[in-house]
Parts: sequence; C-alpha cells; structure tokens
Amino acid sequence: MPTVLRKDGFDVMIYTQDHFPAHVHVWKAGKQIIIDLGSDQEAPSVRENVSMSKANGRRALRIVEENQSLLLDGWRQIHG
Repeated sequence: MPTVLRKDGFDVMIYTQDHFPAHVHVWKAGKQIIIDLGSDQEAPSVRENVSMSKANGRRALRIVEENQSLLLDGWRQIHG
C-alpha cells in the first residue's frame, strides 16, 4: 500500500490490491477516511469516514481536492 502523498500529518495511500472506482485511503493518527478521486470532470468525494473526526475529514478531502490530478495519475499507474 504505497503512500503517494504526505501532507500536514496526513498519509494518502493507494492500495495495490484494491478495486474500482478510483479512491484513496487517508490516514492521520491511526484514523482513516476513504475518498473517491472522481475524474477529470468530477470532484473527489467522501466514500466512507471510517474513524476520522469531521474536522480532519474535511482537511483530508481538501488535500485530495488540491492534489486530484496527481492522485488520479498514481491510481492509473498502479491499477491501469
């Protein structure tokens, strides 16, 4: 499960044995949120907040939004 981005204490990961649609697992302090990456025409969105606080969940979504192109490229490199 490669960490493809680290920012402000958040680790953004793409699991190599994962499934579509394109998404990332974001961790901070042992808490996780899963965010769908969207597409070139669609913004990222929260799929499931497993255990992260609402405030950190909003921060995680903002980080993914700001890095959507990079993360979609990472997903495509790993999953095709």
